[in-house]
Amino acid sequence: EVQLVESGGGLVQPGGSLRLSCAASGFALSNYAMSWVRQAPGMGREWISGIDSAGTATYKYSVQGRFTIFRDNAKNMLYLSMNDLKPEDTADYYCARLKADYPQSSRQYDYWGQGTQVTVSS
Repeated sequence: EVQLVESGGGLVQPGGSLRLSCAASGFALSNYAMSWVRQAPGMGREWISGIDSAGTATYKYSVQGRFTIFRDNAKNMLYLSMNDLKPEDTADYYCARLKADYPQSSRQYDYWGQGTQVTVSS
């Protein structure tokens, strides 16, 4: 059974840092493209970063240079390191698996985690 479980969210002050984790089970993370998607209160879901099976990372412009996506294939874990957090980064953050052989740009996901909440506030 495929499962994605996020953790690491919380309350942080502007300028602070958090590292989100996504524990994958039921499949090999290294074989799939993965994304981090967030949903701010009252807003739709927003793709913010992805990593393909070769390890190539891509970012939404608004987070580039502040966020880093990476994975540990041995632990089957996906991460999102977030620095210089801003109030507008407040959202529920989800990891999601792209359907097999679908590129990052397709936004065609077949599995989602339950999300972890990030609040950036002083």
